[in-house]
Amino acid sequence: MKYSLILLFSILLSSAFAQQKQFTVDERGKYVHYEVVETKVGKDSLVSRAERFIKSNKRSFTKFTKTDSSVTSNGKMIIDKTILVASHPSGEVNYVFNFEAREGKYRYWITDLEYIPYNRNRYGNYVATTNIATPLEKAPGKLSAGTWKDILESVYSKATSLGENFKKTLATVQVENQPKKAQSISTKKW
Repeated sequence: MKYSLILLFSILLSSAFAQQKQFTVDERGKYVHYEVVETKVGKDSLVSRAERFIKSNKRSFTKFTKTDSSVTSNGKMIIDKTILVASHPSGEVNYVFNFEAREGKYRYWITDLEYIPYNRNRYGNYVATTNIATPLEKAPGKLSAGTWKDILESVYSKATSLGENFKKTLATVQVENQPKKAQSISTKKW
């Protein structure tokens, strides 16, 4: 009886860990992280906040284009591989970040995810092994299926954390600090 309870508990525990979050697939067959958010903020304010978010994260985003109701940017995230305590970059993922706003709601999505593996060069630095990126939708062979699964999980967690940071930025009121004028010192009055 005791062994059957332990076996039942271990099966339930393993099935709970086996269910992991996955990317959804859009109409083009590409992985996408997509979300629509209801808000009380106006469209113009949302677009300016999204632009400010992209400009403040210069390491993640490379270039962007802006219209009156949308912002599109190319980005890059570094994927780390951790072994015990030490970690090193295993590759980078290039993506496209899209944002569109309407009155009362906005949507954003991260798509066109492409992986470029890193390798250690002769100087001990991790650099890209090739300039050719592999789309994340492309299934690898059986030998590298485990590492590809780890890469997908890492990309999904980084994409969701980027989305959460983006939603927090758009929800908060941002006040720009106006630089104070340098007061001139008068030597005639004291």
